[in-house]
Amino acid sequence: MAETRWLDADEQETWRAYLEGTRLLIQALDRQLENDSGVSFTDYELLVHLSEAPGRRMRMRDLADATFSSRSGVTRAVTRLEAAGWVRRVECDDDRRGMHAELTATGARKLAETAPGHVAAVRRHMIDLLTADERGRIRDAYSRMRGRLRPGAAAGAAAPAGDGPGAE
Repeated sequence: MAETRWLDADEQETWRAYLEGTRLLIQALDRQLENDSGVSFTDYELLVHLSEAPGRRMRMRDLADATFSSRSGVTRAVTRLEAAGWVRRVECDDDRRGMHAELTATGARKLAETAPGHVAAVRRHMIDLLTADERGRIRDAYSRMRGRLRPGAAAGAAAPAGDGPGAE
């Protein structure tokens, strides 16, 4: 059995700062969305993915994969969004068992109304606190993590060069 490589003080501080900072950021963004627009962070993410999909439609299983959610979690969220009139379910033409989630015109308007406040919160809580160099280093580090952790990535493999935002 391999000996455990414990985190040294610097590594421990880095890990804890990341963990707490990420949790606090997501909580702050969720609070802002709920307070300003009555939309949860999770629901906002689903609406964004649908708005960016061809035809504003995604197969439910692909929506779950895109948001790193369980299929049952996405089903529950789509049910909420459907009740609000922001999303509708559409049967898959090529597979009668499959369903698409489709952003409605009402959902697109809700997203357009919600986005400015969300972007302002992202700027206030993260982007404006960082220099361009820090943003580049964070982008590079998280792109490497994403490349290693994404489903299908080879265990222990580093991300390929150019696997940053916009490279997908």
